Amino acid sequence: MTTRTARCVCGALSVTAEGEPLKVSACHCHACQRRTGSAFSVAVFYDRDRVTMTGPSQTFTRPGDSGQTVAFHFCPTCGTSILWYPQFRPQWVGVAIGCFADDSPGAPTQAVYEQFRHDWVTLAIQPR
Repeated sequence: MTTRTARCVCGALSVTAEGEPLKVSACHCHACQRRTGSAFSVAVFYDRDRVTMTGPSQTFTRPGDSGQTVAFHFCPTCGTSILWYPQFRPQWVGVAIGCFADDSPGAPTQAVYEQFRHDWVTLAIQPR
């Protein structure tokens, strides 16, 4: 079974994910743009019971466009947003793809909120 480890910038907070992801999703919504400071975010979704978080974290919960909340866990030292729990899919956990620096789980299999996509962004979506 594949095991991947995601880490924050300072290394204090890490996530271990077992198995292959359910999906890899690029999100162009304004909230993800603000959270990442980039044009979009990429989440690697796993079954919640296949992910273990180790180290100190703080949580920021915000409403999602679905009307339900998303709870983001971030490192209290360096501020890296590493993992989140979407209320609309309680059995899933999202992990920031960039935190898997040494072992990327692959390209996005979908893109969402493309109406907010910056005109210059082009992604190679790899459907499953």
